[in-house]
Amino acid sequence: MIQYRDALPADGRELAEMAARCFTETFGSLYRASDLRAFLDQAFGDEGLPSQITDPAYRVRIATENERIIGFAKTGPVDFPGDWGDNTIELYQLYVLGGWHGEGVGPELMDWVLATARTAGYERIVLSVYVDNHRARRFYERYGFEEVGRYEFMVGEKVDDDRIMALTL
Repeated sequence: MIQYRDALPADGRELAEMAARCFTETFGSLYRASDLRAFLDQAFGDEGLPSQITDPAYRVRIATENERIIGFAKTGPVDFPGDWGDNTIELYQLYVLGGWHGEGVGPELMDWVLATARTAGYERIVLSVYVDNHRARRFYERYGFEEVGRYEFMVGEKVDDDRIMALTL
């Protein structure tokens, strides 16, 4: 049975390993090993995702099955360049391991993101998605997200062509 809860500091290492695995399985073939390693360390190393679990600026929700993390969503202050205003929050990641695609994990986590943002008084959610990640783009579009710009997402020294998508709450 899949269960959902807020991440705890003790989840940090497992969550980081799950996130790195998910990113690598989805995108790893696009990058040189050194670029991938640099990104994974920056995003999911000790100073990345694990440290954000206890940072009050971020919220992290996990999905578990048999006490194993199989998905998560992370929101926080907008990191994109530009003036997004105080009423906008960013969805940094919504990751689900491949074996659980189609099992309702993504929608459950997205429902949490939307409810949490609304309860906190945010008026808009923004995210970036890799231009060729068609599955994710379709998922976000089902929730009403629309493309509002481009973003150069760095993976090590490689620049990815991402799209910024936004949803008015």
